[in-house]
Amino acid sequence: MSTTVFEAKKVITMDPNCPEATHVAVREGRILAVGDLKKVSGWGPYSLDDSFKDKTILPGFVEGHAHLLAGGMWKYLYVGYQDRVDPDGKLWKGVVTIEDVLERLAQEDANLPSDVPLIAWGFDPIFLMDTRPDKSDFDKISKTRPIVVMHSNFHVMTVNSASLLMAQYDANTNVDGIAKDTNGEPNGELQEMAAMFPLMRRLGIDFRELGRTQDAVEAFGRVCNRVGVTTATDLINELDEEAIAGLKKVTEADGCPIRLVPMLNGLSQTPADTAKRALELKELSTDNLHLGGVKLVTDGSIQAFTARLRWPGYYNGAPNGIWNIAPQQLNSMVDTLNENDIAMHIHTNGDEAVDAALDAVEIAIKNYPNPDHRITLQHCQMADKAQFQRMKKLGVCVNLFSNHIYYFGDQHAAITIGPDRAERMDGTRSALDHNIPLAIHSDAPVTPMGPLTCAWAASNRITTSGAVLGARECISVEEALHAVTLGPAYTLKMDGKVGSIEVGKWADFVILEDDPTSVDPRVLNDIEVWGTVLGGVHHKIPQ
Repeated sequence: MSTTVFEAKKVITMDPNCPEATHVAVREGRILAVGDLKKVSGWGPYSLDDSFKDKTILPGFVEGHAHLLAGGMWKYLYVGYQDRVDPDGKLWKGVVTIEDVLERLAQEDANLPSDVPLIAWGFDPIFLMDTRPDKSDFDKISKTRPIVVMHSNFHVMTVNSASLLMAQYDANTNVDGIAKDTNGEPNGELQEMAAMFPLMRRLGIDFRELGRTQDAVEAFGRVCNRVGVTTATDLINELDEEAIAGLKKVTEADGCPIRLVPMLNGLSQTPADTAKRALELKELSTDNLHLGGVKLVTDGSIQAFTARLRWPGYYNGAPNGIWNIAPQQLNSMVDTLNENDIAMHIHTNGDEAVDAALDAVEIAIKNYPNPDHRITLQHCQMADKAQFQRMKKLGVCVNLFSNHIYYFGDQHAAITIGPDRAERMDGTRSALDHNIPLAIHSDAPVTPMGPLTCAWAASNRITTSGAVLGARECISVEEALHAVTLGPAYTLKMDGKVGSIEVGKWADFVILEDDPTSVDPRVLNDIEVWGTVLGGVHHKIPQ
């Protein structure tokens, strides 16, 4: 049994019994001892790894809400507003006007074979134009080649006339989510999966496939490695037998830099069948592949105007959003899953959706008391203090979308929900004040994966314009670091294995070039990541 002792300028453990150290002893991929060299060397002979003697070691970051699409979507053309870095480190400049978007699409159109659809992603119309784009914008590129432009939120796509024709959508089509013009004709905007899926099926756009191929999963691992993530979720997946086999192959291979936590899609089967499948999956878990949880999606996206909002609704007067699962159906699903002690993660963007989820949880735990259910509301962006109080009463966890303050905060204040509610968006301070277990996340690829950016956003709440949106909701750097390590580990019921540097846990670390607790909080997200250690094995970011 060989022992390796890692030396660092500083080790930040997230363990209150030993909050800081200089050395960590590792044996068989697990943490053997934490402290100074004298303390950790008491376990016998060891080899000293001083690769990080000038760096800071933290527990490996835990991304509690991301998608394997963050690796696979780069198969398609990126047309987002923000600059992004792909899994191989290439910088893609953002497109900041609708003209820029059309130019990038036209360049792609010129290079594609005539029988291939043009598919793009990352589109953010809320930044680009006063009116929402429609089919006429993309008909300028082609009226014969199907063009599909997925919005950055993945809840809406805008398509051209050729795509509508392929999907057989016309004035007589009665499907929720097909936006129509003043003449009653589909205008090219398709909202939520019921409207999007028929076209995706005809064009062979299979997001499930993007999250199950070996190349896509390996690319996702590279995305995680670049930002210091060692445990990451794929927060919705069909998880059929073929998918499980593929995920096991990648996560068990030498050199895999992450532990993966996929969640079963809870909207594609009956409650009983979903519970049965989740229990089957749990038995297939390995050290690097954790299964058994279920993801439920209630509403849509605030910036896409498909989230469900309480009165007074959308600031610009847009109609209320779309239910992906009706509240009564949600009640039945949550009740059945809770009865079977199955971990649940419930997407709730708008405050009406938060109410619906909490109603379902309240019914479920009355029927089948479960004192450690750790049901987690994901995003939960518009929760107010009364809802946080109710979460505490019900034992609910929350994973807040702190990145949204930077990436979309100005638009939420000016367009979607107005300045009053925007001040309380993603209320990390309120969650902690109510003693609610807190995580924060990126929802990659909706925003770029980066736990240091999430922590920076939660502790500063600075928008792209430089304004501070809701200073009252800022949290400390230490609290924010907890929310990207032990916080999400707790929501995933993995806090006994990851999230802190403690004896017995896996030796999963992020290696930073500076100490995040000693720099100015305003430059927290500028700290460079050297790479990670997973189970005691180095994973340096490729240069």
